[in-house]
Amino acid sequence: MTDPIADMLTRIRNASMAGHDSTLVPESRVKQNIAKLLKQEGFISGFELIGDKPKRHIKVALRYDEKGVPMVNGLERISKPGLRVYVQRGEIPRVYGGLGITVLSTSRGVMTGYQAWRQGVGGELLLKVW
Repeated sequence: MTDPIADMLTRIRNASMAGHDSTLVPESRVKQNIAKLLKQEGFISGFELIGDKPKRHIKVALRYDEKGVPMVNGLERISKPGLRVYVQRGEIPRVYGGLGITVLSTSRGVMTGYQAWRQGVGGELLLKVW
């Protein structure tokens, strides 16, 4: 697999469109940090690590509103292995006027675009969620 983060986003997108309660994603540190940000921002209800070290998975619990509409309306991978996208502090995009988030990989760790802007750092623009 050439892009594990895109695979994670596709699994979450497909599971939410199918109405599943949760989905399994192969574990890595970056994916754990992305899941932590999605939980903090209210797009998923939680996540947990399952299994032993060499083949661990992240079980992502999806979140829906009272009508059964998924909280994740869209996920888009920005920086890809074939074309990396880097932004400075002033170039961090806003998603749907602040209704969505961007996720950046910075020198201070993986964080949302707003957190990176507040700390005055830029980095690799990983994805957008709305």
